[in-house]
Amino acid sequence: MVMFIMVWQVQAAIVPTIATPTPDSVLTTSDEAAITSAVASFNSLSKAEKKARLKVAKKQLKQLKSDKRKGLLSKAEEIDQTLLIILCLIPPLGVYLKTRELGWKFWVSLLLTLLFWLPGFVFAILVVLDEI
Repeated sequence: MVMFIMVWQVQAAIVPTIATPTPDSVLTTSDEAAITSAVASFNSLSKAEKKARLKVAKKQLKQLKSDKRKGLLSKAEEIDQTLLIILCLIPPLGVYLKTRELGWKFWVSLLLTLLFWLPGFVFAILVVLDEI
């Protein structure tokens, strides 16, 4: 499914590079319609066209991963300053805003913050910087 979305992005030329995926959340009807139309248009292509588009999408994904390893992030991928301020004051809230879910990272951060602020803060920093 992700590959179809990437192919749709390449086809529509909306974004010159593959955008970072949003956290798993509920899709709106416009998102679902866009995905459905992208899948339908991809399925209508010939085998050679599908292969060419998948090749382009894989190349862009590889470039994105390479840029991430090198630290070449766009403005949208940089850590927001307000998130850092929230992270300093209430570490579990910063973790929630980064992950957008009440998963294990949030609960561990909450537990560590309740035990003592510093371990919760350190854990939250690691989560926000994608080290955990």
